[in-house]
Amino acid sequence: MKRFWRLLRRILLGLAALIAILLAFVCWRVRDRQRGYELNLFLPKNPAGEVRGFRIGFGRASVTPRDWDWVLDRDGNARYEPAKGDSFVDVNGNGKFDPIYLAGFHNNRPAAGVHDEIEARAVVLDDGRLRVGLVSVDAIAVMHNDVVDVRRSLPSELGLDHLIIHATHNHEVPDLIGIWGKSPLRCGVDPAYRTYVLGQIRRAVDQAVASLRPAQLFWAEADTPEELAADSRPPLVADRTLRLLIARDAESGQVLGSLIFWANHPETLGSRNLFITADFVGYLRRYVEEGIQWEGQTVAEGLGGVAVYFNGAIGGLMTPLGTEIEHPFTHARLRENTFEKADALGMRLALIGLEASRTAVPIAEPALCVAARTFRAPLQNRYFQLGSILGVIRRGWSGWLKMRSEVDLLQIGEISVLTIPGEIYPEIVVGGIEHPPGADFDVEPVEVPPLLELLPGRYRALMGLANDEIGYIIPLSEWDVKPPYLYGAPESPYGEENSIGPQAGPRVYAAARGLIEDFRKWKGSGS
Repeated sequence: MKRFWRLLRRILLGLAALIAILLAFVCWRVRDRQRGYELNLFLPKNPAGEVRGFRIGFGRASVTPRDWDWVLDRDGNARYEPAKGDSFVDVNGNGKFDPIYLAGFHNNRPAAGVHDEIEARAVVLDDGRLRVGLVSVDAIAVMHNDVVDVRRSLPSELGLDHLIIHATHNHEVPDLIGIWGKSPLRCGVDPAYRTYVLGQIRRAVDQAVASLRPAQLFWAEADTPEELAADSRPPLVADRTLRLLIARDAESGQVLGSLIFWANHPETLGSRNLFITADFVGYLRRYVEEGIQWEGQTVAEGLGGVAVYFNGAIGGLMTPLGTEIEHPFTHARLRENTFEKADALGMRLALIGLEASRTAVPIAEPALCVAARTFRAPLQNRYFQLGSILGVIRRGWSGWLKMRSEVDLLQIGEISVLTIPGEIYPEIVVGGIEHPPGADFDVEPVEVPPLLELLPGRYRALMGLANDEIGYIIPLSEWDVKPPYLYGAPESPYGEENSIGPQAGPRVYAAARGLIEDFRKWKGSGS
């Protein structure tokens, strides 16, 4: 009997030790990578102080991967399956397959090559009191811990008071989140590529600081046709306005660069494409810079300088997939997921933007103010919880099942830009939230009034996927994972599976509204 109790004790001690090891492993996996990082920023210290000469600078750096192997997909199913005859080009010559996985659609989707360059593009604004940087990266996302890493690594000589990093949310570029690896249980982020991208962000910022010039700003807006971006989930609400901020050299009048705000998923090539591309964003930027030529004639003069694209309220989901884009010159209606369609979409948008630029209004006194605040939201999505524990998603928790994220507000004279850390549903931004039959929560709309109405200033824009990606940000009264489903649909709508949970909408809205209200108090009721 004593032998039995000794054996039982050993078994129990072994189990306790195993449980302790597993708990330690879980804690290490979900550890806060930026412990103690908090922001409650309102700058400059004296917002009523005199502007001492406005300057702006632009920079750009490639984030195109070079030293990874390219897949040869024999059957065209956009998956690497050697048993079906797939092979690879051994670019680095080490005899094994070193892929880089593309983000946005499904697992095991390694790149087959590069169609066009992807980049990090930076803008730095300076009014003599405050210096703020904005970066837009051709990426699926730049997670908050990576944003903080970049901020902390910037040399003080650059003089930046704050940096905002945005991702275009491109679905034809390398995975920087982790959920699109070889399998659902394998992280898809290549550590070397992540390091490369963060370094190139710093390089673009450095270029922008080095190129600072006295400048005058101009603002333009234009509506875009419904066919350019489909809303794939009711209620059918979209922010279809294309907004353009143009910076001209104060001495020569030459365009130094432009900021383009428009909302749509860069996924025109679809899930079968294996070639890295900037999608319609790349074409749009190029045409805004260089102009448009057709059959040997210049159809539209470009602005010149460096064009920087910022995505907006793309939840719901705003997409070019399934749309028919009419080519502006051939008038062919392009429905298939092709580079021709991406080109036509970029060209259509550029024509709209270039036409609007002809009547752009000057921003009289572009005084800068910025506010930024971290907040916490519950991580309720069990797949994301498991992904964090298994190391598929390599970002930490700032508490048990809690995520730290951030909202920012940048004011440039009469212009206000609100940043949101994910794919926010347009009805939270421009209005139109509903409480349809079948919703999981019997509540009236929570995220009201719409965020753009709350912003100060005459001209207003929203930047999604800024400083983080927490997934879809869905109005609580439209959340639906349980039957009966919204609007009598036969199944649950798309979106919830890629959200941190039903509290994402209320938490992000509360954080953004609170920041806006405190910003107004800080500046005075007349702002």
